[in-house]
Amino acid sequence: MSAVKKNNVKKEEEEIVKVDLLDVLLDENNTAPIYMHDENGKQLKFEQVAVIPYGEEDLYCILKPVTKLPGIADDEAIVFKVEEDDKGEAILRVEDKEDIAIAVFDQYYDLIEEAEKEKAQTKKDKKDKK
Repeated sequence: MSAVKKNNVKKEEEEIVKVDLLDVLLDENNTAPIYMHDENGKQLKFEQVAVIPYGEEDLYCILKPVTKLPGIADDEAIVFKVEEDDKGEAILRVEDKEDIAIAVFDQYYDLIEEAEKEKAQTKKDKKDKK
């Protein structure tokens, strides 16, 4: 008689819960994906890269598609403008004005550069104290 060991592997499923979009976008500790639907109802999965205030009152977010999208390379991201629907709920709309999308990306790159400079300065300050 031989013994057979069965591995019961449960596939983890992501639970999709409707939440306030702004709460998700502005939560610095959030690592959960963002789900949206295209015009055909297909579910799309995105990873949040950044939230960028731009202009006087506009808020944009940069999302990287996890779901493969035609015309979008694996290393590309998309700029979305945060708007309100007729119920007052936050929604995302792809920013179709190229100059604004570029300006939002530029502001994002500036923030990254500034953070890297601060990190380097902190490292230098710690080294100088030794």
